[in-house]
Amino acid sequence: MKTTEQNSNYDHLEQLSTKDLVEGINREDHLVADAVQRALPQIEKLVDAIVDRVKKGGRIFYIGAGTSGRLGVVDASEIPPTYGVRGLFIALIAGGKQAVFNAVEGAEDNPEGAWADMAEHSPSREDVLVGIAASGTTPYVIGGVRKARSEGLLTACITCNEHSPLAEAAEIPIVAVVGPEFVTGSTRMKAATAQKMILNTVSTATMIRLGKVKGNKMYDMQLSNAKLVDRGTRMIMEASGLDYDSAKSALLKHGSVRAALANLA
Repeated sequence: MKTTEQNSNYDHLEQLSTKDLVEGINREDHLVADAVQRALPQIEKLVDAIVDRVKKGGRIFYIGAGTSGRLGVVDASEIPPTYGVRGLFIALIAGGKQAVFNAVEGAEDNPEGAWADMAEHSPSREDVLVGIAASGTTPYVIGGVRKARSEGLLTACITCNEHSPLAEAAEIPIVAVVGPEFVTGSTRMKAATAQKMILNTVSTATMIRLGKVKGNKMYDMQLSNAKLVDRGTRMIMEASGLDYDSAKSALLKHGSVRAALANLA
């Protein structure tokens, strides 16, 4: 039996107090970081491979279904506002955009669906495909990874079961075995948390390696709200010695912290 489908270590959940429930969930969550840590060598390998391909014009595709697909959408959608880069991370979910909010019956069972969804983006041999599936058995993801690999794309996966068909299909399998879920089979819990942590690590490390962070600051973030304008202003103040109003004026004029500081140099 797949680890993600094994019976919970807890039983009679409906009889537990709220205190026991939240403590039990938290106890299980503590296992996630250790599982991700064990996968760090493969995560490092993927980041290095992504950086090499991006420098040659490649992009990163995420494919997934259900919770796994939604996690890919979240990660990819946060790259433009955080790092000012568009079109580099592309997330596709079985069933299309409507599946982000509602389950689309049967969409994940089509092994040809992912490659068909990728077609409008004209995938090339310089691109990277990361298949995300907690079970490691989702046909949409496995089929996409296999086809992409045959077309020369670099393929990786994020899963929570050892020796899964998905892990076997990908060149760089990232496997974070978090154990049985608190609610049996509910992979939106520990498995999803592990996948989110891995996606955070992959995309953040990639952006840093590509020069999108200066020191520890997001110099290329989009100025999409007052909080970020204030943050950018204070970055400029710290780096240049300008007063608040002058720094803010420079930021708004040039559109980013990096551009503002370059024009102040």
